[in-house]
Amino acid sequence: MKTMLSTIDLVIECRDYRVPLTSRNPLFEASLSGRERLIVYTKRDLGSMGGEQDGRREEIIRQWHSPSHVLFSDHRNKKDVRRILRFAKSYAAQKDSLTGMRMLVVGMPNVGKSSLLNALRMVGVGKGKAAYTGAQPGITRKIATGVKIAEGLEDDEGIYLVDTPGVFVPYVPNAESMLKLALCGSVKDTIIPPTTLADYLLYHLNQHSPDLYATYHPPTNEISVFLEAVARKTGRLQRGGIPDTEGAALWVIQRWRDGSMGRFVLDRVAEGGLETRRREEEGLGGSINQARKLEKEGKRARARARHLDGG
Repeated sequence: MKTMLSTIDLVIECRDYRVPLTSRNPLFEASLSGRERLIVYTKRDLGSMGGEQDGRREEIIRQWHSPSHVLFSDHRNKKDVRRILRFAKSYAAQKDSLTGMRMLVVGMPNVGKSSLLNALRMVGVGKGKAAYTGAQPGITRKIATGVKIAEGLEDDEGIYLVDTPGVFVPYVPNAESMLKLALCGSVKDTIIPPTTLADYLLYHLNQHSPDLYATYHPPTNEISVFLEAVARKTGRLQRGGIPDTEGAALWVIQRWRDGSMGRFVLDRVAEGGLETRRREEEGLGGSINQARKLEKEGKRARARARHLDGG
C-alpha cells in the first residue's frame, strides 16, 4: 500500500453516509496522514431526505474534516458525480503534470468505491463499467490498474482512478459498531444472525417512526412478533404455515438497505462528535474476529434498555 501511495496524487476516501463515524478507520487514517485527500460520503440517497436537518448534518460533517474537502454523493445522480469530477479536474489543473494525475479510491468493504469509479468513468469519458459491483462486501479482489475518468488538456494524459479491494478490515471498537456496519452491508451477512440484525434495525425504526413498518405491524419492540407478522404479510411461510422469521429478517434488512424502509443515519452527528469518537477509540481495538462476542454484548445492552423504557 505504501508503494502504491507513492505514485498517487490524490486519495479519495469513501465513507458510508449512513454511518459517518462508524465507517472511518483510525488505523487507516494514520497511513494517509499528510496526504492530500478528498472525503466522499457515498450512498447519500439512502440516508438523506434532503431536508433542513440533513443540510445541518452535512455542514457539521464538513467541519469535522476541515481543511480537507468533503463531498456527498449518490453515484446514480449525475449532478453529484459531476461535482466530484470538477474537483478532480481542478486539482489536476493545479498540479499541471504532463503525465496526468492518478487518484486512489479507498474505503471499507461495500462502501461504494467501485460504483463511484464506474459512475465517474461513464460521466467523464462516456464508457461503461470498469469495476465489478455487488451487494456483498469483497467483490473487488485486487488493486486495479488506473482507469481513465477524464480526458487531459493538450499534452496532459488525463485523470486516472485506481480502485482498491475492500480488504481494509472495518474498525470495530464495540458491539454497536459491528451491528451498524453489518446493517449497512460492510461485513458479510453470515457474521451476525439476521434476526439479531433485524432486532437492531427495529430499534432504529422505532427511534425514527414506527410508521415506517405500519404496513406489517403496529408499533412494537418485540422482534419475534414483528418478524412473524412480516413473514405472514409477505408470504414467507414454511411447511405447515409456520412463519420463516429468518427469511423475513433478511427481507426487512434488504428493504432498509435499498431505502424502501426508511432513509436515515445510524450514527449521531453533532458538533465535536468526531473528537468525542476519537477519545473513545483511544486504547481500544477491534476486528471482525470479535463480532460474535460483541454481538451478544450488544443484544444484552438493548434488552436492558428496553426493560428500563418499559419500567
